[in-house]
Amino acid sequence: MAQASEMKDTLRKGVLVPELVQPRRFQRMWHKNKYLWLLFLPCLLYYLVFRYAPMFGLVITFKNYNLFKGIWASDWVGFKYYRMFLENPDFLLLMKNTFVLGVCNLAFGFPAPILLALLLNEVKVVVFKRFVQTVSYLPHFISNVIVASMVIMFLSPTGGTINRMIEALGFEPINFMMHPELFRGIYVLSEIWQHIGWETIIYLAALTAVDPQLYEAASMDGAGRMRKLWHVTLPGISFAIVITLILNIGSVLEIGFEKVFLLQNPAIYETADIISTYVYRIGIVQGNFSYGASIDLFMGIISLIFICSANYISRRVSETSLW
Repeated sequence: MAQASEMKDTLRKGVLVPELVQPRRFQRMWHKNKYLWLLFLPCLLYYLVFRYAPMFGLVITFKNYNLFKGIWASDWVGFKYYRMFLENPDFLLLMKNTFVLGVCNLAFGFPAPILLALLLNEVKVVVFKRFVQTVSYLPHFISNVIVASMVIMFLSPTGGTINRMIEALGFEPINFMMHPELFRGIYVLSEIWQHIGWETIIYLAALTAVDPQLYEAASMDGAGRMRKLWHVTLPGISFAIVITLILNIGSVLEIGFEKVFLLQNPAIYETADIISTYVYRIGIVQGNFSYGASIDLFMGIISLIFICSANYISRRVSETSLW
């Protein structure tokens, strides 16, 4: 009885109870940070409603979902749709197109904002620097529909700006959107143009945290601009580079649907048909919701494997990781 009494006293004093479990401390924390919690509330509700609640619908990937029967009344089919996708004759082509397009976008799109941030960091004329930043940010706020329309108009074989320049040089116009081998380059260049300025913000913010005394010490040691860039600037923003790289690797297969769908046509399906556009045709157009959801879940699992692997390698090599 004495030991039980001592245990209760100890629990009351908070020795064995975590801080957040203690009602009084939780109330004090809530009262102190209530406005911060209110600011966080919309973000929390967004993820609960649009990210976690829809996970309930993943059960249809194991059912022959019928819109009129409902989820629970639909017949259970197990892994039927996963096997159907793996045995699909177009499976390898879809995976190849999605993976190659994602890797190309990562290989060329990831270094672009880093390079722009480093160049802007070297600019000493403040007015010019702000002008370049503003101009590079603006395309990010243009919708993909407008961007795709602009790309098609610029590359049009009849009156397009690019083909007019080609004709001015004495060459025949090129129908860019009918050549499968050109689609990936067009997509990647449009992505870089649209998002390079916005993604540069992360690296410009990281550059402000680099200690100016390091540059002064490097100058005293006789280091030139390139050596300062290599030994001071890049190590100073390496944390931001590694984190964004891990996130980008995790989204290699999550190529945006809108722009690819708007730029593609049957003549270039050989390279332009990716998993997201295939899911749209199968799941939405043909109404096979279970099959489309199965493909999406399959790709989500692969993306999770990618990001976990990249995070593990980064933690072992550079000691920088998401977790």
